[in-house]
Amino acid sequence: MIKVMKLQKAVIAIILGIIALIAYFIMVTNEQPAAIYALEVTGVLFIAAAILFLYPLWKAKEDERGEVELDVEKQEEQDLDEISGGH
Repeated sequence: MIKVMKLQKAVIAIILGIIALIAYFIMVTNEQPAAIYALEVTGVLFIAAAILFLYPLWKAKEDERGEVELDVEKQEEQDLDEISGGH
């Protein structure tokens, strides 16, 4: 399912965010003054992951009945057909 929806980048961003959060906790326990930067990176990564998770919904197209099609592979084939002129 992750491969079909092209959410690998979002999952990677969340994993990196968790790693940055762990680094923040380690830095705080060792009283490092640069710990706040690790927390900022964590926030940026989580926000980026949220945007990447929503991206397939933003790119979804409505059909003639007003329903949204989320099948990305089918949508890509239609996009390629439109670009190539329907050949």
